[in-house]
Amino acid sequence: MKFLITISALILLLLSSWSSVADDHHDPDFDDFLECLTDEFKNNPSFSNEVYTPINSSYASILRFSIQNLRFDTPSTPKPLVIITPKQESEIPPVIYCAKENGMEIRTRSGGHDYEGLSYVSKIPFVVLDLINFSQVTVDAEAKTAWVQSGATLGSLYYSIAEKSQTLGFPAGVCPTIGVGGHLSGGGYGTIMRKYGLAADNVIDARIVDVNGKILDRQSMGEDLFWAIRGGGGASFGVILSWKLQLVDVPANVTVFTIDRTLEQNATQLLHKWQYIAHNFDKDLFVRVILTRMNSNQDNGRNYTIRASFNSLFLGGIDRLLPIMQESFPELGLVREDCVEMSWIQSILYFAGFPIDSREILLNRTQPSVRYFKAKSDYVQDPIPEYGLEGLWRLFYEAEAAEAVLILSPYGGRMDEIPASSIPFPHRAGNLYKIQHLVYWEDAQAQNSDSYINWIRRVYSYMAPYVSKLPRSAYINYRDLDIGVNNENGGTSYPQASIWGFKYFNNNFDRLVRVKTAADPENFFKNEQSIPSLLSQWKD
Repeated sequence: MKFLITISALILLLLSSWSSVADDHHDPDFDDFLECLTDEFKNNPSFSNEVYTPINSSYASILRFSIQNLRFDTPSTPKPLVIITPKQESEIPPVIYCAKENGMEIRTRSGGHDYEGLSYVSKIPFVVLDLINFSQVTVDAEAKTAWVQSGATLGSLYYSIAEKSQTLGFPAGVCPTIGVGGHLSGGGYGTIMRKYGLAADNVIDARIVDVNGKILDRQSMGEDLFWAIRGGGGASFGVILSWKLQLVDVPANVTVFTIDRTLEQNATQLLHKWQYIAHNFDKDLFVRVILTRMNSNQDNGRNYTIRASFNSLFLGGIDRLLPIMQESFPELGLVREDCVEMSWIQSILYFAGFPIDSREILLNRTQPSVRYFKAKSDYVQDPIPEYGLEGLWRLFYEAEAAEAVLILSPYGGRMDEIPASSIPFPHRAGNLYKIQHLVYWEDAQAQNSDSYINWIRRVYSYMAPYVSKLPRSAYINYRDLDIGVNNENGGTSYPQASIWGFKYFNNNFDRLVRVKTAADPENFFKNEQSIPSLLSQWKD
């Protein structure tokens, strides 16, 4: 049987490589782990087809399939010693049991979009629990709800909703390959958040496997744990299997537009004005700004200029949108010819950069291209002055900024109305907009990765006077290990974890720690930025 062959072969492999991966205080017995799985699944021999070790010919392809950042696909990147791709809920509790019994760490992966690769990278010997087979979506259009498994992508969720109704949607992100599990457990932004809040605000039930292997729903897990997994990072608390979503109403026709303006077309002044008004727009109107560098055609002595793309979704038709824009933001100069009416599902394709009539592409789990990147996040509570923006442009003229992007997403509307303690995600009223800082680079530049990472750190440092303070807030779904990490062995104190914890969760961090201590007291589910247990810091 394939599984028994895997066990014996793995022992030889580990004996030769043990010294490079073992930790003096963490000596898991991998042979015993696989023997444990064999015993647990002795009545389910087909489970062997869901277990991959480095000696399996398909191990590398399974690992790489959901890697979305090439920074974590290098020869020196720590690799899992086992990848498991379960197909049934009942297969996950035995994996947790065997990992606990044999000192193995579990990393759960849904779409692989964790910006720091934490769902498939660890310095401690580990197992990847890959939920790629947990991809079912069941939509009840009459009840306006959907059950979606954690391994499904946002694209497949949107596709399934549109198959049942043209006037229902869901307020989640614009990238269709993102896994539902990680997205919902961190909050989840989208183009209709000003109308309906975050994805996590619209979760009404969930199923999770806890540290004891029990499968729980909202009623059996209790309101504290249900609160924690909707924005607090689900990987700290268990393996989330599926989510029940409250779908939202969208009109049969929405309107989109993208207007590009360069510095020579008053982009600085337009962006400065946008900061004062975008959060006060009608709830149906979302206008974000995407900042990039482009070659300059002007005779100004500069090789580059900055392009500000005003990228918008309006939940309504052109005839209602134009008066709103003419009254609120006439300086942008929006005219009817800039606007396109389409269905909500077509707007999903539009924002993802796909042809609007190619709905089936939403079912594709792979991105058109996977690159190296580093990201950071910020929240802006007071408009950045024009001179502050001009200083930012100077950083964009540096060599490493060729493929840098800043995405500014406005708040206001429903985001201002939901209390900061409603779910762990705290960044609500008082914020004008969120910034996602991104810098990309290609394979040919990989040897200079440090220079790109240093560039975005300089941008982050430059922005400090203009963004939130005490704490300088960050968004957990834009994971950033620069802002603080736990100890590798898991024995992390509350003060140490607070360094990053309050940046992600503000005052909600304390409640998350209490929930973690009750749900997973020995801190089995852990990573570099997992919620600590107050009981485990003295044991590990």
